[in-house]
Amino acid sequence: EEMRADKDVVMEAVKRHGSALQHASNELQASKVIVMEAVKTDGGALAHARGGLAGDREVVMEALKQDGFALQCASAELKADTDIVLQAVKRHGE
Repeated sequence: EEMRADKDVVMEAVKRHGSALQHASNELQASKVIVMEAVKTDGGALAHARGGLAGDREVVMEALKQDGFALQCASAELKADTDIVLQAVKRHGE
């Protein structure tokens, strides 16, 4: 439990495997710095983001660079954003 809340431990884990975000504390799942690192290696890690980060344009665009399917985890507002959808389609089509 203590390691799930240790920012340094979680940062190293998500740099290697973005999906490790699911094991982080709620507080760290709401940290933009931590979530950005997680989605750089695994766009699907967006599913574990908290604190409104699924509605953060920068975070979602980064996630979509890795995985077009991350669009499913984005906020309704961003799902309706043409640029966001185009990024998802572009990435999914590769």
